[in-house]
Amino acid sequence: MKHSKEEYIGIFREQADKIFADLLKSKLTLNNKASEMNKRIKSFREIEFSKILQLAKSEKWNTEILLDELLLLTYSSYIVMLEFRNDIWQYEYMSFARRIGELWEPFCKLPFYYPINKLNLIEPPEFSIIQQKIQSDANNFIDTLNLDDKIKHELKQKYEIPWTMVDSGGINLNLDLHFEQNEIHYNCDFKSGFSSNEKGNTNRLLLVASIFNYLGKNEKQIIFVRQKESENNHYLQTLKNSKYWTVYCADDCYKAIKEFTGFDLRNWLNENAQWQDDISEEFRKHLEQNDLLKYLTW
Repeated sequence: MKHSKEEYIGIFREQADKIFADLLKSKLTLNNKASEMNKRIKSFREIEFSKILQLAKSEKWNTEILLDELLLLTYSSYIVMLEFRNDIWQYEYMSFARRIGELWEPFCKLPFYYPINKLNLIEPPEFSIIQQKIQSDANNFIDTLNLDDKIKHELKQKYEIPWTMVDSGGINLNLDLHFEQNEIHYNCDFKSGFSSNEKGNTNRLLLVASIFNYLGKNEKQIIFVRQKESENNHYLQTLKNSKYWTVYCADDCYKAIKEFTGFDLRNWLNENAQWQDDISEEFRKHLEQNDLLKYLTW
């Protein structure tokens, strides 16, 4: 079952050729054709992914061997997804930079899903439950005050006013990854980089982190950033300078991933991810001509 990178890329290209031929006959828009290509390659990858898991179980692979094979499969699928998307609808810089970031997050999460070190994936709490706790704590505190019952009642009523303005269903505490290790809950977000349109996302991250912070010292918030710190704007600095977030950028990000999971993803990428050599010559020429090769940096 094990394959080399070249074999995996060949397998995905063969599959993508069939999908491409089928899509050429369709009357879908370029956008929908590109989406369908990615969807079908992803579906094929998931089938191969399951085969690897079954083989690893039957042959009792250790976690590092399993991870190596899953990462190789995933990386190879990315190569072909990018190539054939470009065949259907050529990349320009914004769409290509965004796509590279979209692929980076699930790739980095694989060592957390199949960790060498002991850790457990967890689900974040529902905000409505936290809201009830905050309200209960406040009401209990008001009850301890040396005030008459009428004033206590008025205080509780006034305290309820801001909560009526909060739509609890609209505050989602889900981030990209949540795991527990050594009795600490880590709530993680992955970002390719911070650009000029990140104000809304930055405010949300500060709000979500403040809610986790309320839960206690066993809640830690982390942002993993693909780009070097110097390549990001002030929104990243806002998060880094807050009391809520720990930020890891570029190689520091991979060092942290290794500390948590036990797997050296930076070393794996150095040994296996030769983007410019692995992509097709035609695709590489397109990236060169449009100054896009610089985005192939993980």
